Amino acid sequence: MSPRKILTLVFLAALLGIGYQSMNAAPVLSDQSYSYHGGTKWHTNFSDAESVAKEQDKPILVYFWTTWCTYCEDYNQNVYSDPAVRDRLDDFVLVAINLDNDSPQASRLKQRYDATYPPQHVAITPQGDRLVKINGYAKKEAFIDYLERAQRRAEQ
Repeated sequence: MSPRKILTLVFLAALLGIGYQSMNAAPVLSDQSYSYHGGTKWHTNFSDAESVAKEQDKPILVYFWTTWCTYCEDYNQNVYSDPAVRDRLDDFVLVAINLDNDSPQASRLKQRYDATYPPQHVAITPQGDRLVKINGYAKKEAFIDYLERAQRRAEQ
């Protein structure tokens, strides 16, 4: 085998190894009913979250994420773990939707709220009306501002 073919095979093997490692580097903690992001507990079933929101008269924060999203990992490490952010998140019923999930419920939510890439957040009323949409990544201060704006709109 020529040196060029060997180098090509080594390169392809290294590329596949890097791809595999990056897909499995972000640990996802979840169970049947919840997903845990940055120490916060998110519903994984939208219908359950919707029922809780109606019962508690709270808006819903829908978080569209994936395991391979580096900005999602930044939310986990630096935003959701912040005490000021956690205080604001307590005013919402949280639901996390993995964009890689092809369930009918996830597909319906992706289409309804135009979620095509991670991370995206949509604050909605318990009836599903959009209050605020956060496209892409927002730093802590901006994220808190979005949550406060959504809360004000929900109270109107």
